[in-house]
Amino acid sequence: MMNPIELKKAVGSGLLSFPVTHFDDQLKFDEAKYRRHVEWLAGYDAAALFAAGGTGEFFSLNPSEIPQVVRAAKASAGNTPIISGTGYGTSLAIEIARAAEKAGADGLLLLPPYLMFAEQAGLIAHVKAVCQSVGIGVIVYNRDNAILTAESIARLAEECPNLIGFKDGVGDVDKVIEITTLLGDRLVYVGGMPTHEVYAQAYFAAGVTTYSSAVFNFVPALAQRFYGALRTGDQATVDEILKGFFFPFVALRNRKKGYAVSIIKAGLRVLGQNPGPVRPPLTDLTQEELALLEKIVQANGVSRIAAE
Repeated sequence: MMNPIELKKAVGSGLLSFPVTHFDDQLKFDEAKYRRHVEWLAGYDAAALFAAGGTGEFFSLNPSEIPQVVRAAKASAGNTPIISGTGYGTSLAIEIARAAEKAGADGLLLLPPYLMFAEQAGLIAHVKAVCQSVGIGVIVYNRDNAILTAESIARLAEECPNLIGFKDGVGDVDKVIEITTLLGDRLVYVGGMPTHEVYAQAYFAAGVTTYSSAVFNFVPALAQRFYGALRTGDQATVDEILKGFFFPFVALRNRKKGYAVSIIKAGLRVLGQNPGPVRPPLTDLTQEELALLEKIVQANGVSRIAAE
């Protein structure tokens, strides 16, 4: 496992991704297919992979399944760091965090606690308790009912040496700028909006120069090409991929609730791979929507042969 400083450096070094979690027809974890998928993704130079994250259906996994997913990812990812999701209430988040650490996770992504909105003091206590329960690095995810202020993040950074990162899924770039300005290089900053590529230029200007790419699951070469164009200021390529792939992709994703995850598994089906269905309460794309996604993928030069 990496120490927190090593993980921080690795996360900031390039593009990140969230492997989907493979299920069989009975909705049980399909370890063999998952391991093949993680091994395939690791070959496309992701800076880190998030096992059992949001795109990996963390919310539908039994806590006992999460270390299984982590172990499978670690066994297949080579030298690519594996960051496990954890979350829910504080006690359960600590239990999952410790199990993930024992399973070999290099770090943790702390997702919002279940359901409840809370004051800053409560959120600080929650994040601090999880950080202090493990020795590996922790990235806190600002999203939904867990939105920490710049002052709260600064306090946690001071009190929790293994808090190494801040991921934003809110979209208030002015708040992100406040946090990056106040904390400087104390943390690594990760973009975490759904299909973050369409927000990436604004976040780059705010000092957030890496992000987690869900589409990396099925178009990793395209995802890396887009990221490379962003980093080098190749605006023509950025605009080409946004117009040709991401804008129509997002329009399809927005058709129904939960499709931010479902459409990623659908993308793998388009390539001839079978990640299995999403677990309820999510729903899979219809056949008509799957055909539309296939047209988007084909129009951008991604084929089943390339995937294989």
